[in-house]
Amino acid sequence: MNKKPEKTPMREQDITERIKNFSEVPLGYSEQEAHREAERCLQCSHKPCESGCPVEVPIPDFIAALRDGNYEKAARAMLKKNYLPAICGRVCPQAEQCEARCVLGKQHEPVAIGRLERFLGDWIMEQEEDFRESPLNPEKNKDTAFRAAVVGSGPAGLTCAAELAAFGCRVTIFEAFHEAGGVLKYGIPEFRLPGEVVSREVEAIAGQGVEIKTNCIIGKTLTIDELFDQDFDTVFIGSGAGLPRFLNIPGENLAGVYTANEFLTRINLMKAFKFPEYKTPVRLGNRVAVVGGGNVAMDAARSAKRLDTEKVYLIYRRTEEYMPARREEIEHAREEGIEFMVLNSPRRIIGKEGQVRAVECIEMELGEEDDSGRPRPVPKPGSEWTLEIDNVIVAIGQTPNPLLAQNTPDLKTEEWGGIKVDDRLETTRSGVFAGGDAVTGTATVIQAMGAGKKAAQSMIEYMKNS
Repeated sequence: MNKKPEKTPMREQDITERIKNFSEVPLGYSEQEAHREAERCLQCSHKPCESGCPVEVPIPDFIAALRDGNYEKAARAMLKKNYLPAICGRVCPQAEQCEARCVLGKQHEPVAIGRLERFLGDWIMEQEEDFRESPLNPEKNKDTAFRAAVVGSGPAGLTCAAELAAFGCRVTIFEAFHEAGGVLKYGIPEFRLPGEVVSREVEAIAGQGVEIKTNCIIGKTLTIDELFDQDFDTVFIGSGAGLPRFLNIPGENLAGVYTANEFLTRINLMKAFKFPEYKTPVRLGNRVAVVGGGNVAMDAARSAKRLDTEKVYLIYRRTEEYMPARREEIEHAREEGIEFMVLNSPRRIIGKEGQVRAVECIEMELGEEDDSGRPRPVPKPGSEWTLEIDNVIVAIGQTPNPLLAQNTPDLKTEEWGGIKVDDRLETTRSGVFAGGDAVTGTATVIQAMGAGKKAAQSMIEYMKNS
């Protein structure tokens, strides 16, 4: 095997500079770097990397075309399966998915599939021509009489809408916020996923004939029943998981305690980091504790670091190896000076005059495996200790907002709040389908996209047979 053992490095902002701004940290591949990395691909005939991709991107095909300089061919191969390549190339957990199955990775580092996807996605956005083809409708963009409503403009909703539009359906997306993009806009910081990238990907899907209506909360502004009354044939619910989980400990209602959902929404969607240009400040003291170990926790901690704080602590109840965050995000957080306090869990938040002053933690040790397949964290009696802080940001997960289900007759949910669906992603309400975080709880962007794609195919069959 004569392939280079290591991935082609990606240039990044200098650490001392990036903690002062919200600009993107990885700078992407140059054309020369992308070609060099593409040449590392073994072009395996059995293509194991594809089986690791939830939307089944033809990975060797797009890499081969990119290697040969045929970007249009690479783009067409990519867009047959993935409508959001510039986004996925930045935020997908490739290390646990496609790259984990790369044959080259058995002896060396795997091919940097995500970095190549980002390069191609950025190239596609710069082109005037649209390279999307319709895998669902042989007569491309042939109009049908079908009308479909999509609730939510996150990765599941956007993918579902694009698939339906490719078939020829007239599609309308209903978005609760004032900008489309869902969690891609409100949940992921600019330094990891620039808002402009999301906006341009959304514009590309709107360019397929998809109508997007913002400031419309389905379940309040309109009900599912009213959508059917407006002659929509079918509905997809991709409303995500926007209801934060809480620690349920004393002091959680003190001033200075944020949920990561609120904190990141105010920063990302409402541009709090640009105060006073935007009138939405987030007030932090000098010492901030973030509770959690996932990507959202890393995003919150790294955002807090950029808001003139002196110390940012990450409190996590297991060890670092069990953190669900991407390895890249953990490494970036460490580089930027986030202090990891693993094997610790908050017991209470201590305040004075209604304001956070400290958090009391207890040390943990790892016990038997729990339902997640990870060791269960067990408190060590008598190990309580106190950390003086000014703010706490709680980032321990989110569940679907119950508003829509509560206002939709016959739409059943799981005990924890997820919408119940069958194997075809149809809900207990006929003609209504659902997917993404609204069904599974917080998951990855690419998993939500896979659900949106599957739901669209089921919706098309439903409309054909109705």
